[in-house]
Amino acid sequence: MTGGSPVSSRRSRPSRAVIRRRRLIVALISVLAVALLAVVSTIAVHALLGGGQDKATAAGTTSTPTPKPTPLTPVQALLKTAADPATACAVSFAGDGIEHAPILQTSGVLFTGLPIPEKAGSVFAGWYPTPETAATQVQTDRVNGSQLTTCTDHQRTLYAAWTTPEQNTATASKIPILMYHQFTTKPGGEDSWLRNNYVYIEDFKAQMDYVASQKFYMPTWDELNAFIDGKLFLPQHSLIITDDDADPTWLQLAVPVVTERKLLTTSFVITGERKEGSPSPYVLQRSHTNDMHRAGDNGKGRMVNLSADEVAADLEESAKVLGAKEVIAYPYGHYNATAEEGVTKAGFMLARTIDFGYVKIGTNKLQLPVVRINYGDTVNGLKNNIG
Repeated sequence: MTGGSPVSSRRSRPSRAVIRRRRLIVALISVLAVALLAVVSTIAVHALLGGGQDKATAAGTTSTPTPKPTPLTPVQALLKTAADPATACAVSFAGDGIEHAPILQTSGVLFTGLPIPEKAGSVFAGWYPTPETAATQVQTDRVNGSQLTTCTDHQRTLYAAWTTPEQNTATASKIPILMYHQFTTKPGGEDSWLRNNYVYIEDFKAQMDYVASQKFYMPTWDELNAFIDGKLFLPQHSLIITDDDADPTWLQLAVPVVTERKLLTTSFVITGERKEGSPSPYVLQRSHTNDMHRAGDNGKGRMVNLSADEVAADLEESAKVLGAKEVIAYPYGHYNATAEEGVTKAGFMLARTIDFGYVKIGTNKLQLPVVRINYGDTVNGLKNNIG
């Protein structure tokens, strides 16, 4: 028979199930082939890119570096150190010959530690808020530690003014240091052996009104120190106000008066008796010794009865309480060479007596004179003494 057997023909034809398996196998092979091709392509691309980077590096060409943070300015770096960022103020300094770094101040607190620069052939004439005011040197524009710190956006710049040594000498400024003690509300004064010490409070108000209205320049103690050395110009219209003992009548009656008028005042405190902080933003507390405001063996103050080392130790104790040295006031105004040695050993630069006079260039720094204000002294008497 030709054409083959029908039975044989059916046996050679694959079944539907076989065909489906074959198709599935082919599909799987195709998928694997595509996946393998993708992997190979990725490897090739990475190799190509890596090779390109290697070639670029070899050719001296680098890729774009990651940007680095912009370095902080000195002012920005200083502000980051502030304990209270809300009140921090970075004060910078500018002007001819000025190379001082900015310093950190606190808004609403008296300026402190403003530098007193030096320049050959010149005398420093103070800090001013603008280059224009530094050029004109109007006294009322001058900025110093008698004023509360103010800032814009936590920073400001002060500009240096200069004068000549000849002009500084020719001005011949005489700086009065006013000395007060106690205060009374009695127009007739106190009836005691200390009567002369008690200034009638209404007289004091009138005196402080005069000082405020006349806009006296209020030097700080470091400024007075530099003035004595001839390194700082102070205008004739300058004045320092002090009170001895930090008596309760000073705290209750007089402190509100100087605070209201924004007048810088120094209270000389006996730290063995008072350890509280300053009662006002405008009142500096400085040393009236720790425990030497009492009589020694010869009836005079202990300041002139102790050794220089003992004087120094007492003043060091006082400085710990006050957090400042700068200046002391001799108890009872008693001092001698040994007392002066003790003041120097303790690191104080100035000492105030009760001797009448004015501070001038060259004045003995350990014998600063004063203008004493007594009971019965009126504003007219003050005008005669301070101009």
